[in-house]
Amino acid sequence: MTGRDTGTGTPFTLVAPAVLGVALLILPLVALVGRASWATLWQDITSPAALDALRLSVLSGLGATALCLVLGLPLALLMARSGPRVSALLRALVAVPLVLPPMVGGVALLFLFGRTSPVGRMLSDAFDVTLPFTPAAVVLAQAFVALPFLVLAVEGTIRSVGGRYERTAATLGARPWRVLWHVTLPLAAPGIVVGVILCFARAIGEFGATALFAGNAPGVTQTMPLAIYTAFNGAGTGRETAVALSILLLATAVVVLLLVRAWRPGALK
Repeated sequence: MTGRDTGTGTPFTLVAPAVLGVALLILPLVALVGRASWATLWQDITSPAALDALRLSVLSGLGATALCLVLGLPLALLMARSGPRVSALLRALVAVPLVLPPMVGGVALLFLFGRTSPVGRMLSDAFDVTLPFTPAAVVLAQAFVALPFLVLAVEGTIRSVGGRYERTAATLGARPWRVLWHVTLPLAAPGIVVGVILCFARAIGEFGATALFAGNAPGVTQTMPLAIYTAFNGAGTGRETAVALSILLLATAVVVLLLVRAWRPGALK
């Protein structure tokens, strides 16, 4: 191996910035773990405020994931089976929440479903439903930012499989719904599982859109990210709770990564 090559085709001079990149990702997390008060960690995690935030995050995350499944699976199938122009347009629209600042998404949801908007007035007058600053708003905000993760994962899997098995089933007399349930969805199962995991992880980690559209009411709309923000900006031992909840979210992220890796095609081979 020469001084300019690592033996894997990567110039040796790129190793230093690569190591710095890894350090930029890892060292802040190490600092977070090192800041934890392990003697009171369990008490901080199991405090009433922390448990309320955890319960709301899990329940709203599950609700958002279910909503994303209902809406995202048909959308992913449509994207995968449409022509190039329609697929490109739909893919661009789906990707908007990925590049949009979450705060902007929260403002947009507030303007769509607020009391002064046409949709908000219709919901209030016809059904006596007010969405902003309610638990339902938490679910909608989480679904808004998490939907692209599920759609893109499922669409990529369906596209990679192709349509030959579906066409074969159709030529054998299977009706569209039978083809969907017995051919398309089983083939797309790895992408669906990965999409669901990523969707749930993104939902429980959402902050900006939830804060603006649902608010930060303890026990009502205060999710774990909002509880971390509130505790960190408090006084005294509040920051210990913020660190403890941050470590809990970090552990959740690690579990999500392990689950995604386990469900990657060929991961178990």
